[in-house]
Amino acid sequence: MIKFTDDCIIGIEEIDNEHRYLFELLNRVNELIAEDYHNDYYQQVKDMLAELDDYADQHFTHEEAYMEQIRDPELILQRAQHAYFREKVLTLDLTNIDEFEEQRRVLYEIVTFLAKWLYHHIISSDMMIGKFPPLEEWMLKENPCEFTEEYLTGIELIDKEHEELFSIVAKANDLVRNYDPSSSYDKILGILNELRDYTAEHFRDEEEYMEFIGYEGLAAQKRAHENFIAKLETIDYDQIENDTQGYLQSLLEFLLGWLINHILNSDKKIPAPPQEQA
Repeated sequence: MIKFTDDCIIGIEEIDNEHRYLFELLNRVNELIAEDYHNDYYQQVKDMLAELDDYADQHFTHEEAYMEQIRDPELILQRAQHAYFREKVLTLDLTNIDEFEEQRRVLYEIVTFLAKWLYHHIISSDMMIGKFPPLEEWMLKENPCEFTEEYLTGIELIDKEHEELFSIVAKANDLVRNYDPSSSYDKILGILNELRDYTAEHFRDEEEYMEFIGYEGLAAQKRAHENFIAKLETIDYDQIENDTQGYLQSLLEFLLGWLINHILNSDKKIPAPPQEQA
């Protein structure tokens, strides 16, 4: 059973209902495979997967339209992730697999993959819908990468590391805005690697602190951290080569937006030690 759990609820009724139905469709296929799959079921499974494809397409269209309406800065990356899911569903083809046990194995792997992808996509991306400031409200500031007092948590180590993260993003942002094909590309890749490594170090420090104080929100923070690191590790370097400025600008907008949102809506809830509280 592929469960739609409470941590998948993002608080937007239409999107939540559509997510529930996507899980229901995956469950139908999963149950058929698990219980009594054989060759006679091939057409039935094919029809179910076609319905999944159609409904996913409908859902993604609704979700993207909502994000466009609220000017959500993650829209570009969401579109790319949705396209990946669509392409994965379209690759499903059992016609060249004669052995039904092999068909069953392949179907199980595919459905498991799609379910895990959907769960992680909801947790890491959809959960952020409507949480970021609209793009115009922060990226058009004179210095959107400035670390200001509003981001302070009152925890000295975490605040210092957040300030350094802003500084790294600012370096990348300056290079992208003043892009020079002859020199900027390698520098930007170096900064992105620096950002990935420092972010991983910061998350470890933050999680150790939360574990030390027994913070009840640690599990949710870990999930958010893991999915942010996963995004940094799956940067599309082919797209960077094809459209360096455009792709990197979109990436940096997402990274800075995620960081701002995460600090304001998650990290600032972490209690400071008594001696550090105002």
